[in-house]
Amino acid sequence: MNFWEKIRRDLQKGIKEGVVMFKESAVAVKEKAEVLTEEGKKRYRTFDLKTKVQKEITELGGQIYDLSLKVKNPMLNSKVKTIITKIKKLEAQIIKLEGKPKAVAKKAPAKRAVKAVKRAVKSVKK
Repeated sequence: MNFWEKIRRDLQKGIKEGVVMFKESAVAVKEKAEVLTEEGKKRYRTFDLKTKVQKEITELGGQIYDLSLKVKNPMLNSKVKTIITKIKKLEAQIIKLEGKPKAVAKKAPAKRAVKAVKRAVKSVKK
């Protein structure tokens, strides 16, 4: 085998390995993007719920203050009880969202891509 044939064969092999690596990397990137998208949605939902809790607690404080000027025990008021119930529901939703993180996507395609890159580099060096 002459020098040119060896170079041509190595280049073809490198191109094939590069295509394989690219395909595997694309799969890995897609999986990672899906995981990050879901995590982003979860964080946004948690933030939204916490904002609602803050609004309800502000409302609760205002109601209790107003009632404290008029009645002896503002905790017996129906509006106060309703707000407390809303806050407890929101708190349960937040705990549910924050409780269990989703499993991270498999890393096997990324590992295969790294191995393919290493093989391609080795073949080019030869």
